[in-house]
Amino acid sequence: MVHEFSSENLNAISDVLGVEPRKNGGIYRFSLENTNDKTKLVLEIQPELVVDGVINSMISVYSHNTFLQLQNCVGFVASELLHQVTFFGKTEGTTSGLIIEREAGCSFYANVEDSILKGDFTKLPPELMTSSIALSLTENIDLEGFTFDEE
Repeated sequence: MVHEFSSENLNAISDVLGVEPRKNGGIYRFSLENTNDKTKLVLEIQPELVVDGVINSMISVYSHNTFLQLQNCVGFVASELLHQVTFFGKTEGTTSGLIIEREAGCSFYANVEDSILKGDFTKLPPELMTSSIALSLTENIDLEGFTFDEE
């Protein structure tokens, strides 16, 4: 199932990250801070970005010296156990994922071949193992017939 950024889903993201979003127009902003490490991170979810008449979702992350952006986000997995939310997009046999941690950490994996996600990660070189494990949870989400267009 592909998620829309409904109020229930935004609440699930908020619960996992431990902060409430601030809404500014069509953007939801989550400000995370790790007081132990003195790091800060801002997550922005723009669920209905329209480009050339096509509705997309965009996820942006801002930190002290980094800006990351996941365009065409088709879903997310919020894990209370891991205290993280994985946002992902899929394009023609590849998956990209942006993982946001409650402790103001983030990881980004781009254009990971779906065959890597479906395979045995123990047989992969260490350089590929992390992305395979991190994004493997996106493999069980059914994207058949998914579109951002309203019905």
